[in-house]
Amino acid sequence: MTETRAPVRGQAADVGTVHAVSGPVVTARGLPAARLYNVVLVGHARLPGEVIRLDAGDAVVQVYEDTAGLAVGEPVADTGEQLQVELGPGLLGSIFDGIQRPLTTLARRADDPVGEPMIERGASAPSLDRSRAWLFEPDVAEGDEVSAGDVLGTVQETGALGHRVLVPPGVAGAVTRVARGQVRVDEPVVWIGAEPLTLLSRWPVRLRRPIARRLALDQPLVTGQRAIDSLFPIARGGAATIPGGFGTGKTVLEQSLAKWSHADVIVYVACGERGNELTEMLDEFPTLTDPRTGSPLLERTVIIANTSNMPVAAREASIYTGITIAEYFRDQGRDVAVLADSTSRWGEALREVSSRLEEMPAEEGYPAYLSTRLAEFYERAGAVACLGGGERTGSVSIVGAVSPAGGDFSEPITQHSLRLAGTFWGLDTNLARRRHFPAIDWNRSYTLYDLDAWFDDEVAPDWHAQRAWVLQLLQQESSLLEIVQLLGADSLAPAERVVLETGRLLREDFLQQSAFDDVDAYCALPKQHQMLRVVHAAHDAMAAAVARDVPVETLAAAPVLREPARMRSWPDAEVAGNADALVERIRHDLEEL
Repeated sequence: MTETRAPVRGQAADVGTVHAVSGPVVTARGLPAARLYNVVLVGHARLPGEVIRLDAGDAVVQVYEDTAGLAVGEPVADTGEQLQVELGPGLLGSIFDGIQRPLTTLARRADDPVGEPMIERGASAPSLDRSRAWLFEPDVAEGDEVSAGDVLGTVQETGALGHRVLVPPGVAGAVTRVARGQVRVDEPVVWIGAEPLTLLSRWPVRLRRPIARRLALDQPLVTGQRAIDSLFPIARGGAATIPGGFGTGKTVLEQSLAKWSHADVIVYVACGERGNELTEMLDEFPTLTDPRTGSPLLERTVIIANTSNMPVAAREASIYTGITIAEYFRDQGRDVAVLADSTSRWGEALREVSSRLEEMPAEEGYPAYLSTRLAEFYERAGAVACLGGGERTGSVSIVGAVSPAGGDFSEPITQHSLRLAGTFWGLDTNLARRRHFPAIDWNRSYTLYDLDAWFDDEVAPDWHAQRAWVLQLLQQESSLLEIVQLLGADSLAPAERVVLETGRLLREDFLQQSAFDDVDAYCALPKQHQMLRVVHAAHDAMAAAVARDVPVETLAAAPVLREPARMRSWPDAEVAGNADALVERIRHDLEEL
């Protein structure tokens, strides 16, 4: 497959003129060959845009740049291609905008006298560096028969990850020539018949990549967050949504998942979020060490940066750009996590463009096709058997943050996301105000993935029983707290007050987790199980003491019940021994009361 130019920088197949401008929406005339979703270059500045409507000879375009200063009569060039992304070595560690322009490269070109590079309108550069050479190690030889998805060779893209070069979809035949050594992404490495294949390939962002078959979602994506792994786990290849009001910690939680989740590749899509939050992330990630590989965390991360001050239309493209890159690494047999922050800003971009098109609005002004677009995004998650020979499997897991106005979970994007995602981590404003983070509301959150069998087999045989006990006790505590608010704690029986005390231990010593603590930021599954075992033992010991008529106040004041607060700082190698010792101390001290 001979390398061709990117569509947003391609040669014009047809040229028309600007007829009308309404914010990011431009109407062009004189493009009779234009097709829906073709990429066009608008104006003398050649602003990239995408055809979103064809109406009686007019092509309506959403422009991915600021259209200020654009005049009627300026040229509009149709590239004849859909919006595509460049795929190949060099993706990892890169920072792109919503249409995959390399922001680092463009920033180096910018010349700003105050030291703050501002990227000019219409600026473009190849998404993947054409000057860098990669060492290609072939896995095929001349005469081999290959088909779509087969591995042609590998490139050691980073110290953490090898990049598998695959036969593109739709290509098959006999290998006639193989290149070796250092090659650039646009140079041929393998010839199938007379067709040369380069390290670089392209794929339309709105078209899902083909697979051999889908697989059952029976393994968790381990995150290291106790409230998630122990209570509301997400399947590897599943989808989760994180709705929460302002200040509830959505971005911090998503960044924790980026740092600690057991995924080979992280695709972080910052869709319309504040620039200062993304700046902190970009400053922090290069300094973080990946606990799985010991290499910098950025070496297995791709960042799509489309902040709130960037053109609104590009937000819509950023989601598709991120998921297409994720599918590319999935096809290599990798487990990929796509973290979208946030889908609400993406929905707002749909709403603004829809209003410019004068479409009939639906709920709260969103377009009627909002649920369809969300479904198209979330349904691209999954665990799959990849194309090609062998048993290569991969997955794409999606975690989408939602920012409902005023924390109202009844608004359209939250409701549609609930219907599409298998896991719901609802963030509670009251928990956040009490400095309880992550502020996941255990009374509203849930998971639809049945992963108990995996946890019982891989972690502990009583994992399912412990999880069921925790959820039941937290529900009991919630009901009892309502009674306490009405009648006071003295109205409860001693056994019920034990439930409140155990609930406090679970909330303060287990569910709370600091994302900024060197030890507590990540909690391994065996440690989570041992911590729950300690709290369960404390509950049983308190219940036994109450049965002997020991006052609950005396139990609550026992010094040994302050020890579970230190479990978070236990080193992983000492967890089992420390848990056994603490369980014995709790039982002994409470029996002595």
